[in-house]
Amino acid sequence: SLSIMASAELEKSLETINLEDDSSEEDDVTCTFPVAMWDFSQCDPKKCSGRKLARLGLIKCLKIKQKFPGLVLTPTGEKCVSPVDKEIVDTKGIAVVDCSWAKLDQTPIATLKASHGRLLPFLVAANPINYGRPCQLSCVEAIAATMYIVGYRELAEHYLNKFSWGHSFIDLNKELLDIYAKCKDSKSVIAAQN
Repeated sequence: SLSIMASAELEKSLETINLEDDSSEEDDVTCTFPVAMWDFSQCDPKKCSGRKLARLGLIKCLKIKQKFPGLVLTPTGEKCVSPVDKEIVDTKGIAVVDCSWAKLDQTPIATLKASHGRLLPFLVAANPINYGRPCQLSCVEAIAATMYIVGYRELAEHYLNKFSWGHSFIDLNKELLDIYAKCKDSKSVIAAQN
């Protein structure tokens, strides 16, 4: 009877373990489009969010002269990211330029020749290097902001959750991100920003 009792307890604890071991919702979040970056090697590798995403397999590194057909987050973009860009993101993906804000003038961004170059609207950085500074986002913040604005909020949170400070980005910018995500196009995002 002791072994039957021990067996019943073991079975009960295994059921509990199985229930607790189910994948969390975050683990069920998958990216169905390419996410990439050009790395100009200007950042401290230990602090670079783009390189951490690459180590985690969440972003692909592109060669500097390599073309990317999707939406490219770049300071040379002529339009602002908006919900209209969802189709481009769905079919061709998102890429970001990983460079130092301090060396922007020395970075040959124009050589990338982006077909769908985009700027981000006003948002405040939450990363430890530029915390509280407007528009000086890290790679993961830029990618997550784009995902959020075009309609991939859970995916944006999934990417940000890879960083201890990541949740702060949405906390700081939630009101703005929600406003931008409801805009109809780039012009209305600019109007909302202003």
